[in-house]
Amino acid sequence: MKKNKSMIIIFLAPAVILFCSIFLYPIIRTLVMSFFKIEGVTDPIAEWSFMGLGNYINLFKTSLFRTSMANLGKIWLFGGIIVMSISLLLAVVLTSGIRFKKFFRAVIYLPNIVSAVALATMWLQYVYSPKFGLLKSFFTKLGLETLSKTQWLDNEHKFGALLLAYCFGMVGYHMLIWTSGIERISPELFEAATIDGANKPAQFRYMTLPLLKGVFKTNITMWSVSSVAFFLWSQLFSSVTADTKTITPMVYMYSKVFGAGNSVTEHDAGIGAAVGVILSICVVVVFTLCNKLIKDDELEF
Repeated sequence: MKKNKSMIIIFLAPAVILFCSIFLYPIIRTLVMSFFKIEGVTDPIAEWSFMGLGNYINLFKTSLFRTSMANLGKIWLFGGIIVMSISLLLAVVLTSGIRFKKFFRAVIYLPNIVSAVALATMWLQYVYSPKFGLLKSFFTKLGLETLSKTQWLDNEHKFGALLLAYCFGMVGYHMLIWTSGIERISPELFEAATIDGANKPAQFRYMTLPLLKGVFKTNITMWSVSSVAFFLWSQLFSSVTADTKTITPMVYMYSKVFGAGNSVTEHDAGIGAAVGVILSICVVVVFTLCNKLIKDDELEF
């Protein structure tokens, strides 16, 4: 018995050490840093100035941070509705027995394996371009001159253009999650429903959706994680770091920690840590609410 315990400890030790050093320690350090004023991330603890809840209070008093949180909320809510709806629709279509299912699945997922920089460049140069962009050509052929002359990257339309491009790239990822859940549902259930006279819309509403509650929670959680980490797209769609139309909390955190952008002259890693803690809390809140509001314990595949 003692030998077994020793072997267990020996085999577990590397994993425990890696987990503590790579995951647990940075989390604890970031949480502690959020209560201090710290000029540089690598500054020794002796140079930290205790702020208590001052960093959090200052954050919510800063209009730029509030704007970034509002942008994040719009990305999460409106983008989530778009991505979840389209990805679920595509997943249902691909699992309905159509031909070339694997081909269509690969095509839809393709944007996820393309670099975000390349994908954003495609939208900026070949879709939203006011000279030869796809939207301009499309609306011109339809005779919609007003829409064809729209400057999709100006301040009025920039956020919508950004959100649309981002959603395009995320649909395939969430479609695969929906697909995995639908394929786990026994075909016998649909056969029985068909025999009982239920049509396809009724089967989707009363069978498929209830049985996908667990998958829905997973999708919402993964969407929340990707939303709070929204950074690269915001940078690519704006030439200014602190652009109020595209700024997100991650961009604001980057600006505060590294002093990027003309509007930020003071480095404060403590503020950056506080932003990270707030974003983590947001994800935990969403996950908790999903577990509380969506119950699927009584459902079986």
